[in-house]
Amino acid sequence: MLSGTFAARAYSFFDTLLWIACLNVLWLVFTLLGLGVAGVGPATAAAQILVRKRARGEAAPLLRGFAAEYLRNFGRANILALPLLAVAVALAMNWNFFAGGPDLFSQLMAGGIFVAAIFLAGVACHVFPMYARYELPLGQYLMLSSRFAMRHLAGTVILLFISAAVVYASTAVPGLIPFFSAGVWLYTTGWLCDRFFTANDESVAAGAEPATAGAGPVSAAVSTA
Repeated sequence: MLSGTFAARAYSFFDTLLWIACLNVLWLVFTLLGLGVAGVGPATAAAQILVRKRARGEAAPLLRGFAAEYLRNFGRANILALPLLAVAVALAMNWNFFAGGPDLFSQLMAGGIFVAAIFLAGVACHVFPMYARYELPLGQYLMLSSRFAMRHLAGTVILLFISAAVVYASTAVPGLIPFFSAGVWLYTTGWLCDRFFTANDESVAAGAEPATAGAGPVSAAVSTA
């Protein structure tokens, strides 16, 4: 019994690891097909949709499913991703400008930009898992992701920690990037966000609005995909 249980768990682990590696390769390939800037949004949306399907136990062909979701969501995902990328670039440029300044004002500005960048990263961790789970007008995803990130700080900190760990590991071992870095980040953040959203929906459905004030509209305003 023990050996059978161990074998089943080992198989599940390595099957998931292989799935993540394949997801990583597909994300990189389809991002490059969109010339980077126009490909990263649809590739991320497709990846998060497939992560959610796998988390729900739905079997779907990875390559065919990824390609279909990439094409289906190309326009909407770009409308969602391009503003995030633009803000990220603006923050990076401004931080580089102010960080080298010797005066107090420059240092305060650099600190404020750094805090804004952390907030943006927290929103980015939530926005595509939310896109994969809920059908919303495009303008509401960023607003509700921002509110959810602020109202559920513990979960946001966990997502930021995972993101930082993936970046650190990829910097320390660049060989991870072609095989695991993006895939691990997409799978882990998508899986966790799906749990966070489920817990929030259940709390709202049970009438626990005080515990989830501000996040309730995620459940009240959408229908699950």
